[in-house]
Amino acid sequence: MEEWIIMASSLPLVFDAPKRGMPPRHLADLDAEQRREAVKELGLPAFRADQIARQYYGRLEADPEKMTDLPAAVRDKIGEALFPPLLTPVKHIACDGGETRKTLWRAGDGTLLESVLMRYPERATLCISSQAGCGMACPFCATGQGGLDRNLTTAEIVDQVRAAAAALRDGDVAGGPGRLSNIVFMGMGEPLANYKRVVAAVRRITSPAPEGFGLSQRSVTVSTVGLAPAIRKLADEGLHVTLAVSLHTPDDKLRDTLVPVNNRWPIAEVLDAARYYADKTGRRVSIEYALIRDVNDQPWRADLLGKKLRKALGALVHVNLIPLNPTSGSEWDASPKPVEREFVRRVIAQGVSCTVRDTRGQEIAAACGQLAAEADHR
Repeated sequence: MEEWIIMASSLPLVFDAPKRGMPPRHLADLDAEQRREAVKELGLPAFRADQIARQYYGRLEADPEKMTDLPAAVRDKIGEALFPPLLTPVKHIACDGGETRKTLWRAGDGTLLESVLMRYPERATLCISSQAGCGMACPFCATGQGGLDRNLTTAEIVDQVRAAAAALRDGDVAGGPGRLSNIVFMGMGEPLANYKRVVAAVRRITSPAPEGFGLSQRSVTVSTVGLAPAIRKLADEGLHVTLAVSLHTPDDKLRDTLVPVNNRWPIAEVLDAARYYADKTGRRVSIEYALIRDVNDQPWRADLLGKKLRKALGALVHVNLIPLNPTSGSEWDASPKPVEREFVRRVIAQGVSCTVRDTRGQEIAAACGQLAAEADHR
């Protein structure tokens, strides 16, 4: 495990992607004022800004040629200025009778990323990526093993949502026409390491048209491995999204290896930031815990986890236990079901809510920790 400790000790204070050119601006990168300025630069009247935005956010249309309320003479100009090539689907892979669908996307610069749409009887949830790859280096996660390619732009994050909402509306997903209801930032990347663009994307996702798609903030979850200062900053944004903290063990010695960023912000500091978030927002914090056979599934760790969470967060916490999903080349495996049930029982005995996540997409490498964005995935 030494390599993970070395990587963590060299993490910069401010996380960012490797230096490379970012894609050109897209409509979804712009707030209302910036849209009006962009339309003005094109020599168009101000009302066109909201008109174009309603097409994108309200009608889920990203092709100016199909925006029939715009004069045909200006559609090309608008397309060139505000709708550069963004994300092209390389392939869709489905399981669960077609109700779980992973999409491999190719960005305009060739960067690959993935999103996963999961349809349930009462909701439709989209797991989106905020980075291409991930720089957090968690050894049990395929995305972290691949390293960080680059940050995604706000528009690249937002367009994953638009595409999924359009696919559901048009009946392209098994189960007939439907509506996208939930967003989880649990795909590729550490969301809080791409902070400004992720927060901007959350505002686009939750604001009503023409500012955004109008989803409830309470139906959006932002996950993090524990970037404590960014958690506190998010708490001050005035948003009411769910915060999910990937803790994975209650003791620092093991977490230093499972989640290398723990070398910078240890568990006590992460939980203190999580409490600040809960107090500021009134929202219960979700603690994500991937249960790994003979690594972090011991009864004493369940007891310690419950005690620490109860002390730090009181009733404003829920443990989301995740059976470890297999990744290529990993020597680790999920804990046996009896061990899993005993772990849950012990956490609950400490007065902390705990349930096991209904894992989907394992057979198509679409489950938590499996996203690798490889073009040759079958």
